[in-house]
Amino acid sequence: MVLDFDHYYIEPIQEKDSWKLCDFVVSNAERLKRYFPKTLEQNLTPDLSRYFVEKKVKQFMAKEELLFKLKHKEHRTIIGLVYIKEVDYNKRQAELAYCIGYQFEGKGWMSQTVEALSNYAFEVLELETLQIIVHRPNTGSIRVAEKCGYQWRTTLKKEYSPPNESALDMELYELNR
Repeated sequence: MVLDFDHYYIEPIQEKDSWKLCDFVVSNAERLKRYFPKTLEQNLTPDLSRYFVEKKVKQFMAKEELLFKLKHKEHRTIIGLVYIKEVDYNKRQAELAYCIGYQFEGKGWMSQTVEALSNYAFEVLELETLQIIVHRPNTGSIRVAEKCGYQWRTTLKKEYSPPNESALDMELYELNR
């Protein structure tokens, strides 16, 4: 499955992506360390990335957690990631988590991606509710959620603890099929 746009495309992570994923993560380490610390720590070297990607490909095949990459057409580099995670087929619900490289933010590409993958989750995975959980100061992520039709539902008290920080209140956005 490939979703094709003007300057980039979206597809599931593949085993051949480990080097490019490592490059993306290392070059965006400062952006990832607070909200994607596990992704960061598991991709700091090419060998770590290889193990990470092998695991994510297996999870994708089992439809447990689906990791997609955004890949720049011209440069052939990974420029962003989107997880469909916390998949609960009984509740028909999942969470989307996303990040994009600093040089590609503000172009609307993540909004396009979240919209396309939300449709994928509804149509292919047959989910009914999608969630995005975001920290209030992350206005870019909130704009993406709102632009894609996600509605604010509630503040989740002490929902997430970044590395070496106290637990943060997070905002829950949802989109129903």
